[in-house]
Amino acid sequence: MLKKVQIQLNRINLFIFARFKRIPMKIKYEDLIHQTFEFPQDGFRTEDGELYFHDIPLMEVIKQYGTPLKITYLPKISSQIQRAKILFKVAMAKADYQGSYTYCYCTKSSHFSFVLEEVLRNDVHIETSSTYDMNILSELYERKLIDNNKYIVCNGFKREAYQELILDFHEKGFSNILPVLDNMSELDYYKEHLRGKQVMQLGLRIASEEEPNFEFYTSRLGIRYRDIVPFYQQNLKGDSRFELKMLHFFINTGIRDNVYYWSELAKCLRVYCELKKVCPSLDTLNIGGGLPVKNSLGFEFDYEYMIQEIIAQIKSYCNENGVPEPNIFTEFGSFTVAESGATLYSVINTKQQNDTEVWYMIDSSFITTLPDTWGLKQRFILLAVNQWDAPYQRVNLGGLTCDSLDYYNSEAHIGQVFLPKPPEGEPLYLGFFHTGAYQESLGGYGGIQHCLIPAPKHVIIDRGPDGDYTTKLFSKEQSYKSMLKILGY
Repeated sequence: MLKKVQIQLNRINLFIFARFKRIPMKIKYEDLIHQTFEFPQDGFRTEDGELYFHDIPLMEVIKQYGTPLKITYLPKISSQIQRAKILFKVAMAKADYQGSYTYCYCTKSSHFSFVLEEVLRNDVHIETSSTYDMNILSELYERKLIDNNKYIVCNGFKREAYQELILDFHEKGFSNILPVLDNMSELDYYKEHLRGKQVMQLGLRIASEEEPNFEFYTSRLGIRYRDIVPFYQQNLKGDSRFELKMLHFFINTGIRDNVYYWSELAKCLRVYCELKKVCPSLDTLNIGGGLPVKNSLGFEFDYEYMIQEIIAQIKSYCNENGVPEPNIFTEFGSFTVAESGATLYSVINTKQQNDTEVWYMIDSSFITTLPDTWGLKQRFILLAVNQWDAPYQRVNLGGLTCDSLDYYNSEAHIGQVFLPKPPEGEPLYLGFFHTGAYQESLGGYGGIQHCLIPAPKHVIIDRGPDGDYTTKLFSKEQSYKSMLKILGY
């Protein structure tokens, strides 16, 4: 407790320094981190002034591959999946919950083959978002990484090509493919084109209310609360070709311990109970994704409490309404893959732009390699890779593009960035951590980058049977020839 109080005081002092631009004492960067956070902590430690990520010596990786560099540490993906499975198992046991739990991976978080291969080693199921997801699943099926008993939860607004592939999978014997209706007209296509005698399972997505400070009142995704039961009664009840199995609930801000989340969950449970009373086949509640990802060394989230409270509330509400407890599905994407990723840069120049602003220029672009920092002001864990025994200073980080928004200058715990000031002529490397979700797809992996900044190398790190780490180059730095070809030269 005293340690946490001291850390909070140190953060206040750090804020005062940042606010009033006082010159810090010449303490080492390592001292700053230890005084501001509980450190070392899971996934991060130092040795001889250099950072280790999941016990991987990052300076060795940099010496082998250079920077800029993307890395994916595969064992973290499996550990996250197993962590969630255990949390739900324990929560259900404590509540004497009668339903089952199914973990689905949200493919849009990262479609890379090495990610799906690692995910599927953990007996999980799949959630898709668009047409080409189905082509990926076909490839996984050909490689015998999935079979036709996998649950495939098909979300998103579906154009005809997506719907056609869903029916194709169904006709090929994928008995657990489950399109979640995003709008009421989607059902018309399945009614018109469904072939064979095998019953098709369906889900319905609820259009949740947005947060009060959002630009819209109701999500564009899904069907309104009040339309769910009438839609079933008028369009599905009595149709022996279909079986409504799932009600899908998700809010954009994810799973948070606040009034908004609990209020929307209660609305969802009310609809579930009303629907269950007229639809005996309904037995599953999909609570979507949204478990938060650690974005700061000071991150605090009680995963155990939240999951136990969700399970307890579902059980209590259903019992009060005389409805059997539903099976629970989740679709964790960022939670699955984000903490496996890191992005490493070199500081290639230091610029003193005025009396108080120092810029560290990195050897890539934030817009292209970490687009969420630009588009959403997302914050990741930022740490120096080396020079931990050097004094620190307040800096801004600048990318290589000529865009004025290509910068990073604040962290989740404070509105400033502090990094080592290395001795003259010595290199400084830094890393952004838990960047494994969405950044490649949003940045246009394999395509044209802003100002034609090339996509960096990507290295996969794994552990062998003996526990030693192994590295494998997945992709080289993007070449000028590939860019010119895309541009038609």
